[in-house]
Amino acid sequence: MYQGAAPYYDILYRFKDYAQEVSRILTLLGEPQVTAGKQDARPTLLDVACGTGVHLAHFAEHFTVEGLDLSEDLLLLARERLPEVPLHCADMRTFQLDRTFDVVTSLFSAIGYVHSVSELDQTIARMAEHVAPGGSLVVEPWFTPEVYRANTTHLLTIDEPELKIARVNTSTREGNLSIMELHHLIGTPEETKHVVERHELYLFTPEEMVGAFEKCGLEVEIDEEGLIGRGLYLGRKEGSR
Repeated sequence: MYQGAAPYYDILYRFKDYAQEVSRILTLLGEPQVTAGKQDARPTLLDVACGTGVHLAHFAEHFTVEGLDLSEDLLLLARERLPEVPLHCADMRTFQLDRTFDVVTSLFSAIGYVHSVSELDQTIARMAEHVAPGGSLVVEPWFTPEVYRANTTHLLTIDEPELKIARVNTSTREGNLSIMELHHLIGTPEETKHVVERHELYLFTPEEMVGAFEKCGLEVEIDEEGLIGRGLYLGRKEGSR
């Protein structure tokens, strides 16, 4: 995933209003508090599956931030955008940073890339362990089994003077696994190339999502609309800062 098409990730998703999404999350969180005894006067935030760091760039206006992603190709772009921000290459299911944050986020449905309920529980637990007492965990889910529409075809195009992209895919399903094989036809003044990415995301039910939060002792709220219509899970950890 995110290899041949990684350099074009930001332009392919330029329709996303990252600033508005961050503003929405800040509204849901209220006023994040700083962990007691911490020297930094600003609250801290870790973005898990941070991609190219666009959310992080907006969060950095309000928090001291760090990011984490499994893709070195996407982190390369994030490091160019945020050269002073610590960015970690690690698996969301197993990462260990040996510190906690006032807020931990995982957005743009990245949680769908874990492929079983046991992996979901493991991943939410990993993130929850990095939330400071009194802090919050914010997770944007992928589609539910009832909402996902299999056997549909999709087209996204970019038409600029020196860059042409046509991305076509048919969304399919195997059990509770949604599958998208994205075919990119990319034209530049130097060449035209065909890049294929296969993305497999698990279709978790709301009950499975809530259960993963509750198993970690988090008090969970659901915002049904979320950032782009997929909902949003907000877990709060007990304790004082």
